[in-house]
Amino acid sequence: MFQHFKYLPETPPKSYSPENRRTYPRVETCLTAHWQGAASGCHVRIADLSEGGCYVDSIAKVFVGESLTLNIFSGNDKSFQVSCVVAHHSRLGFGVRFVDLDDSQSSEIRSLLEKH
Repeated sequence: MFQHFKYLPETPPKSYSPENRRTYPRVETCLTAHWQGAASGCHVRIADLSEGGCYVDSIAKVFVGESLTLNIFSGNDKSFQVSCVVAHHSRLGFGVRFVDLDDSQSSEIRSLLEKH
């Protein structure tokens, strides 16, 4: 009546690994930020950072493709804003890709990367 399927675990080819899709190396960090989307926003922690994006620890509901504004606190009560798009989402956080960075924003991100 029912066909039985045998599960054969396969290791995906290295070309499919997330690391191979990254344009920029990422750095583990612990930064405070506030994200704002169309419907909600909250204070969060950035767990890793690169020149192309970051991973945000948050159980908040976001949608892949959603545009957000991320206000990153860089220390000494300084912060800067970046526009980003949600690239992937899991139960415990989401990854974003920075979009339309100007020279000042890129410089701020590089400065944070050098500190970590």
